[in-house]
Amino acid sequence: MEKRVVGVLGAGQLGRMFVEAASRLNVTVRLLDVGDTAPAKQINYAPSTSSKGQSEHIDGSFADPAKIKELASKVDILTIEIEHVDATQLQSVLDQGLVDGVHPLPSTIALIQDKYAQKKHLSEKGLPVAEYMAVGPEDLSSLKDAETNSKDQALGVSKAAEAFGLPLMLKSRTQAYDGKGNFVVRSQQDTQQAIQALGGGSRGLYAEKWAKFVKEVAVMVVRSSSGEVRAYPAVETVHKDSICHTVFAPLRVADAGVERRAREIAEEAVATFGGAGVFGVELFLMADGQLLINEIAPRPHNSGHYTIEACETSQYENHLRAVLGLPLGSTALKVPSAAMINILGLADSDKDGEAVAKTLAPAVASLSVPGATAHLYGKAGCRKGRKMGHITIVGQSDAQVRQRLETVERALDQATELATKGGALPASLTAEGVVASSSSVSSPSAPSSSATPKSAADFSHPQPLVGIIMGSDSDLPVMLPAAEILKKFNVPFELSIVSAHRTPDRMREYARNAPARGLRAIIAGAGGAAHLPGMVAAQTALPVIGVPVKGSVLDGVDSLHSIVQMPRGIPVASVAINNSTNAALLAIRILGSADPSYLEAMQKYMDEMENEVMGKVDRLGELGWDYVLKK
Repeated sequence: MEKRVVGVLGAGQLGRMFVEAASRLNVTVRLLDVGDTAPAKQINYAPSTSSKGQSEHIDGSFADPAKIKELASKVDILTIEIEHVDATQLQSVLDQGLVDGVHPLPSTIALIQDKYAQKKHLSEKGLPVAEYMAVGPEDLSSLKDAETNSKDQALGVSKAAEAFGLPLMLKSRTQAYDGKGNFVVRSQQDTQQAIQALGGGSRGLYAEKWAKFVKEVAVMVVRSSSGEVRAYPAVETVHKDSICHTVFAPLRVADAGVERRAREIAEEAVATFGGAGVFGVELFLMADGQLLINEIAPRPHNSGHYTIEACETSQYENHLRAVLGLPLGSTALKVPSAAMINILGLADSDKDGEAVAKTLAPAVASLSVPGATAHLYGKAGCRKGRKMGHITIVGQSDAQVRQRLETVERALDQATELATKGGALPASLTAEGVVASSSSVSSPSAPSSSATPKSAADFSHPQPLVGIIMGSDSDLPVMLPAAEILKKFNVPFELSIVSAHRTPDRMREYARNAPARGLRAIIAGAGGAAHLPGMVAAQTALPVIGVPVKGSVLDGVDSLHSIVQMPRGIPVASVAINNSTNAALLAIRILGSADPSYLEAMQKYMDEMENEVMGKVDRLGELGWDYVLKK
């Protein structure tokens, strides 16, 4: 289909996944990186057409000008796997006409390489960033010897502390990656240690005002050669030891507008850069709901790995489409929920390979987890913190994904303990053990008929699918049967008091933000005028089921009439007076329209009801009316 050859500077794990995407479209890829066994080279066969049979891949550093030129002579389009390349040489091969295009543009790569210049560019375009200032000379060409630079940088840190207060973040302007290149300055006494840790005066630095964020957010954005930009869903990233540990998609927050604003900011930021490809935009979500851009990567990103299994077009395929000028693919999620967890090196390599085996053991354990896909990068060497692979988990709900993720996290904890204390791998972390235990993986089943103890946790699931709300705690006895039904069907739910008349702001906030928090249906119980179901339905696109509560002098008939007499355009379902059981069953049927497991469980529930009635028919036929009268 595509005759043009794409050259990639870098052949690590990002290149490996790019090659996988290219192979599905019959696109030939040539790689530049050190060695013949780099992760991407392992899965991309590239024999020479010459009689010598040498590989068409290039062995060498992706920052080596001569090697970049050599790669350019073999391909039509150049792109990058990592931004730490020679942008000047990329511009040179483009100017010489050795390639038809370099994506993103060398000028974009050069700009993003200098994080201070990147920050300045974004702020000049009116995009939100934390306050910042150069530490030492703003022009990197003005850097002097390391000793002089260190003194200038110490003075700069003092000025930054005076301007921003402490703590503040001191950052290296270049060659920073995975948390390396950052130092938290908590007191003036940390200054010299920070400067030494960040190059000892050999590199340019800048300071950033401390951003006390509540979540770290990321958005992958693809930009076509024509300038079209498309954002993937915003996700939450969780970091440990300054390295991305887990990603959750989509972003769940109390404010429904945050996810949309994150995508809009990311698209606007990427539109300011030249060239095509995928960009990773990292943001901070502040307590007041403000979003600040932290930094941008001009390439596919760790926070976008989830797109391979969870989105209609992965970030890697869209990067390929963008650099070749092909139509961009959809960035929408094709599953309701997803998570990605990194597999990081637990220890430095040893001669027996135990460090690698223990590090990768959780990937073996994940084979028994429904919805889990392991990606191992083929790295022979292992060191603590090195990215060795990742596991993606998809599911029908956040609750299901989190439950599946727990199994993987337990395996990671086991492996970490083994790497620390020593010992052989347990059966649960070996291929044989996984095969033996695979039959124990649970599948959807009919609801349990046995009562389980009540606890506060039953009514406040961290990832609810159904919200049960009522105007007052006096409605609780009526609404509890709905909670019991949802509990029996293993539906994650929350139960709370929301009054349409006494807490109108809370009602509005609850209704408008319910979809962003992952809710799929709301059950609202109300007595008297019973405005709660209708007012909630007027504020959310989710299905709302009203439960008329008996209690007024009209025995709930007034509540029933209020709920069913909603104006045209604002639909509210209603069940019989005080019948929250049916409200919960209807909510489960609504969930079942998208999740077959709930549909199957509902069918089993209905079958059990039928069997129960047929049993009564048989007993009545055998015992006559005495069966009923003596009950």
